[in-house]
Amino acid sequence: MSDVKSKRPLSPHLTIYRFKATMTMSILHRITGSALYFGTILVVWWLAAAASGPDAYASARSFFGNFFIQIILIAYSWALIHHALGGIRHLIWDTGHGLSKETSTRFAQATIAGSLVLTVLLWLGIWLFA
Repeated sequence: MSDVKSKRPLSPHLTIYRFKATMTMSILHRITGSALYFGTILVVWWLAAAASGPDAYASARSFFGNFFIQIILIAYSWALIHHALGGIRHLIWDTGHGLSKETSTRFAQATIAGSLVLTVLLWLGIWLFA
């Protein structure tokens, strides 16, 4: 390799692009997919505790009653809802609809707003009726 700098343009990088709603949703979709992988371990443990009997379930219920764990569960449920809504958005795109710049931006905004609203409604329901 030579030490001479090339005058050819460099490949585009994240520092060149302005962040847009669709770009943010793409990144969040990947992050939430990864987070769901690890958060599902908690769900499996809870289900196994429920199947193992009253003592194991009481231990799991005590663990999930912790404030910090509930924050993790809220984040996990948001990631699940956000990832699902992103999947629906992609399903709509697969049909050839909503591909214009304006519509895809509105879909991205609706995905984030919908995931936040549905997460709040889910946890209000859990805290009020459980």
